[in-house]
Amino acid sequence: MNTQLVSQHDKLSRFLFEEVSVRGELVSLNKTYQAILDNHDYPQPIKMLLGELLVATSLLTATLKFEGDITIQLQGDGPLNLAVINGNNHQQMRGVARVNGEIAENSSLKEMIGNGYIVITISPKQGERYQGIVGLESETLTGCIENYFMQSEQLPTKLFIHVGEQQGSMMAAGMLLQVLPAEDRQEDAFEHLITLTETVKSEELFTLSAEEVLYRLYHQEHVRLFDDQPVEFKCSCSRERCEASLMTLPAAEIDQILAEDGNIDMHCDYCNNHYIFDQMDIAELRQTSHSETVH
Repeated sequence: MNTQLVSQHDKLSRFLFEEVSVRGELVSLNKTYQAILDNHDYPQPIKMLLGELLVATSLLTATLKFEGDITIQLQGDGPLNLAVINGNNHQQMRGVARVNGEIAENSSLKEMIGNGYIVITISPKQGERYQGIVGLESETLTGCIENYFMQSEQLPTKLFIHVGEQQGSMMAAGMLLQVLPAEDRQEDAFEHLITLTETVKSEELFTLSAEEVLYRLYHQEHVRLFDDQPVEFKCSCSRERCEASLMTLPAAEIDQILAEDGNIDMHCDYCNNHYIFDQMDIAELRQTSHSETVH
């Protein structure tokens, strides 16, 4: 992929229709998406689903009016028992899938998840955590998330998600339209914009700038495009967090693991990092913890 194309990806753009009460977002992801797939040997249907989840999470995170996180999680009893993407208001993303069975090449969402549901968790840094749960009543992830918006009585929202390959690289992109609070909801105008947006092609989202996509779709509308926001893969794991977690375990349990395995290997599913702790490391942690307690 050439430099010009790369520069257009991993950005989220917000836009506003000035003559109707509708806002929008557009995101195109390449490096962020690839970082989530790296170090994992996922079947193709899982790669595609993670791309859809990534786009949906990025778009929904951009609707936050506060500092915090959104997690979109699929759980079920099928061969894919977990798929999750976590993002925050800085558009820092991470995700993982856990597979415990064979995934056929053309598996549908329900064939992968089985009996399951989608969980959307909103965690503001200040304020109460909110969690919404909806069943997999739609055949697509997009439909399931739109059902969530309908059930939670939020503003009418429509998602458009495209995932695939472009010049040999995995790409994920999408758009969101959302009605703004207003006395006159202008449902006809919203439906008109949905009809226009449904014509967008994967190749357009994968290769064109936000300005070009919006012009192609809405050249007869008055659209204001705001500055874009970079999107990136970022895992929150660290050795310090592992140390803090270890110190919450009973000393006897830690000693038993050390005796049996020689060290403690704490593995991060998201980024595939390993944090290794041997007997000397644990002794130093205990000494530090004891000193802090005494003082």
